[in-house]
Amino acid sequence: MTGQRWVVATLKASLVLLFGLLLLFQTMSLPGQFAHMAQESPDMAFLRWPATIVTIFWVLCVQVVIVCIWQLLTLVQKDRIFSSTSMRWVNLVLGAIGAAWLVLVGVFLYIGINATDPGMPLVLALMVAVGAVVGLVVVVMRALLKQATTLRTDMEAVI
Repeated sequence: MTGQRWVVATLKASLVLLFGLLLLFQTMSLPGQFAHMAQESPDMAFLRWPATIVTIFWVLCVQVVIVCIWQLLTLVQKDRIFSSTSMRWVNLVLGAIGAAWLVLVGVFLYIGINATDPGMPLVLALMVAVGAVVGLVVVVMRALLKQATTLRTDMEAVI
């Protein structure tokens, strides 16, 4: 049990650090980067705001996942991970992953249709595939959590 507390505490500290870095990235780095790109390549300046909005959205999706993981870790600490409450947080993780993936598919289609070089569409295709795999893994983990929750509820009813 002590090892679990140490791991959960370390993971929570890491999540706070990651969330803070993402917030800094989201508010300062991304808008500044796309403004600089618009100045350096005026012919592509029309993409400044769409690219800024999409990337900030993706970071927001990651932040939602971080908050959900925090809440799930709190449930682990309270020994309540096998409850209906945990399913809400996992469903929110799936929603964030799904939303980010759908926007990524849109970006992939837009760039794929307009690309003159296969490099970026191939990178985006890889990202779409990775996003789909991550989403499906979370679906499987959700199913396992649901089974474990049902088993625990059944065992508590017997005892």
